[in-house]
Amino acid sequence: MTLGVALAQTNAVNYVDDTVEQSRAVADHGVKSVWFGQRSDYDSPLLAAIVGREVPGLEVGTSAIPVVGRHPQLVSSLAQTAQAATHGRYHLGLALGSTLAARAFGLPFDKPIARLREFLTGLRELLDTGTADFHGDLLTVTPSMPTAVPGAQPRVPVLVAAMGPQALRVSGELADGILPYLAGPKTLSEHIVPALTAAATTPQRIVAFVPAVVTADVEATRAKAVEQLAFYEQIPSYRRVLELEGATRAADLAVIGDEETVAAAIRRYYDAGATEVVLSATDLAGPADQIRTWKLLGELSR
Repeated sequence: MTLGVALAQTNAVNYVDDTVEQSRAVADHGVKSVWFGQRSDYDSPLLAAIVGREVPGLEVGTSAIPVVGRHPQLVSSLAQTAQAATHGRYHLGLALGSTLAARAFGLPFDKPIARLREFLTGLRELLDTGTADFHGDLLTVTPSMPTAVPGAQPRVPVLVAAMGPQALRVSGELADGILPYLAGPKTLSEHIVPALTAAATTPQRIVAFVPAVVTADVEATRAKAVEQLAFYEQIPSYRRVLELEGATRAADLAVIGDEETVAAAIRRYYDAGATEVVLSATDLAGPADQIRTWKLLGELSR
């Protein structure tokens, strides 16, 4: 099994130092990869590069950078630098973004699928050839100097947080895989995997992100999950996959219980078509249960 953990610090003294320390602990328990979301404070590719440099052998990824407000050339430079810093252990995750993400840059959130297609087209050209000559309706990518970073090998894998039919079609054509979140096994097997496979020209990675924690305090942890994950219920793309799964709340997709419960749920995601599983929200029940969860992932990885 290829298993990973999504990390986010709370009450950090130094966000980078604390993340490196936590990532080292994750690796010590046998977990193979750590992933970082893109927020409004830290830069996720830079954080991934530092962690990958400090923790040899650990795969690092970002999940996910909204393409709205970004440009393919800048993202290519960040990703290739992270790839060189980690000696080939970096994974670039992108997302369409949202009205909220666009507003931060004073931009409208319009034509998201067209923007994703143009962004991926320009980015692939940069990563594949070290330059680009792309002229789209929304983006132009025509660097005046070479863009390849020495040591950024193999080519940075590009994955998209795609779950809707149009985004899956574009991702299948232009990316290396997807990063679905809150998409349960039923939704994966009946909707997401078939749509991606139909559009794909090459084998695709399906990295399923699943909120999960090993704990004996199921009731209290479930209540905390209801509170912390409620935000996603307001976002149409997440609301759609929840409905497809037959869930009413985002917390319904959280896997909370003992080792056997969490391990069985992880296997269901693999059976549904996931090629990798990344657990998020492992801190819901506190530090001791977070470590308990990492230990389980390490054991399953072995």
